[in-house]
Amino acid sequence: MRFLIMSKSNEYFEAGNLPSPELMRRMGEFLREAAASGVLLQADGLLPSAYGARIQAHGGEVSITDGPFPEAKEVVGGFAFIEARSLAEAKEWGRRFAIAHDGECDVEIRQVTGAGGPGDAS
Repeated sequence: MRFLIMSKSNEYFEAGNLPSPELMRRMGEFLREAAASGVLLQADGLLPSAYGARIQAHGGEVSITDGPFPEAKEVVGGFAFIEARSLAEAKEWGRRFAIAHDGECDVEIRQVTGAGGPGDAS
């Protein structure tokens, strides 16, 4: 099963501050461990929302709003895409992902589904 582990951004990073060398070291360790175990498919950090846009479609109308977005805690700051045997295993990797952030982040885990809907992880 494939899972997307997402970390939420925060005001510090949304202000354009770079991650600390210590955070980069811990994330590097997490990524090396996940890669060595064979679960890591891809991982990246994202630039602040000031470098992006939000597109919304409602009632047939489409609106585009350039960043930055006011609620940093609602913005994805980085992700790891993994292949795990179960949600329990994905939660363990999500826990490690949060620890790599020194326990100072919100992490969300979502199972990725295939074209067939829930249960189709192809």
